[in-house]
Amino acid sequence: MNTLRICTYNIHKGFSQFNRQLSIHGLRERLHQLGADLVFLQEVQGEHQHHARRHLDWPPAPQHEFLADGMWAQSAYGGNAVYEHGHHGNAILSRHPILSQANQDVSDHRFEHRGLLHCTIRLGQQARPVHCICVHLGLTGGSRRRQMAALVERLERLAPADEPLIIAGDFNDWRHQADDCLTAPLGVQEVFTTLHGRPARSFPSRLPMLALDRIYVRGFEVLHGRVHHGAPWHQLSDHAPLTAQLRLRTP
Repeated sequence: MNTLRICTYNIHKGFSQFNRQLSIHGLRERLHQLGADLVFLQEVQGEHQHHARRHLDWPPAPQHEFLADGMWAQSAYGGNAVYEHGHHGNAILSRHPILSQANQDVSDHRFEHRGLLHCTIRLGQQARPVHCICVHLGLTGGSRRRQMAALVERLERLAPADEPLIIAGDFNDWRHQADDCLTAPLGVQEVFTTLHGRPARSFPSRLPMLALDRIYVRGFEVLHGRVHHGAPWHQLSDHAPLTAQLRLRTP
């Protein structure tokens, strides 16, 4: 197993843009149709007691389990924002065994709760684990730089340079500063920059104008990348999902 199809998607807690309607059921159907091996999700609702009472079709399980059911055998969730009636955070869904998982709090201030969900995954018979990091960074430039510094520090400690790496998620990087923070220290390349010379525009999902979401890889050849925007995706979330086809490089 040397090829890998991945997806990253900010699912807006299972609601359409501006929270007009519950979209988690349509989102599940469309995600399954994409057929990714690994899915990196942001703004995943682990629990919300008010929504569960208000919406008759609110899923009985946490959203990452509801989305994974029938398609991805394993999942990991990191709750970042915890409040009286629930919590939300990041998740990784995988068709391959998840060997380990950890969630690092990188919140920069009390108004934004952010985390780095770090999983190691066994890909086929490969001896080296694949490090997978799902991120959702802050809304200000200073917060993002400090959060990316924490990401670099973590991976320099835990992910040797010869081990494959995927970092994906909502970087909120409308100023295009992530490359300067990540590329040289971690030896990664951004998928859409590699293919097209610039990051993919993914927000808003109806007509994307801003490049907020990213996929960085190390130890993989980038074969293909796509932004899934417009109908029906703009009815599911305010972000468009990104997918990429990768081939693992042999040592």
